[in-house]
Amino acid sequence: MATQLERTRPLSPHLQIWKWGPHMLVSILHRATGDGMALVGTCLFVWWLAALAAGAEAYAVFVDTFTYAGGGLNALGYIFGIGMSWAFFQHMASGIRHLVLDTGAGFELKTNRTFALLTMVFSVLATVAFWAYLLAGK
Repeated sequence: MATQLERTRPLSPHLQIWKWGPHMLVSILHRATGDGMALVGTCLFVWWLAALAAGAEAYAVFVDTFTYAGGGLNALGYIFGIGMSWAFFQHMASGIRHLVLDTGAGFELKTNRTFALLTMVFSVLATVAFWAYLLAGK
C-alpha cells in the first residue's frame, strides 16, 4: 500500500512538461548521428572486408552498388555519402558544443539556443560545401 508520503511526491518532469527547443533536438541528433555512423559504418566496413575476402566478383558487386561504371556515384552512393557526411558534421559540431558546455560556458538560455541552432546550420552548410568540393573536382 502506498503511504501518504508516496502519494504526495511530485512527478518527475517529462516531455509533456518541458517546452521543446533546439537544444533538445541537438542532443537527440548527437546520439542518433553517433549511433548511426557507428552502425552504418560498421556494416559497410564488414561488407567491404567480406567482399575483399570473397574475391574479385564479390568486390565488384560491392563497388557497383555505390558507383556507376563511369566512375561516378549512383543514387545509393549519394544517399550513403551525403547522409554519413551530414551525420559526421552534425556530430562534430554538437561535440564541440558539448565541449564548450563542459567548460561552464553557454548555459544561458539564449546562448544555448543559439549554439544549438548553429550546430544544425553548420552541419548543413559544411555538408553542402564538402559535396560541392567533391563534385567540382570531377
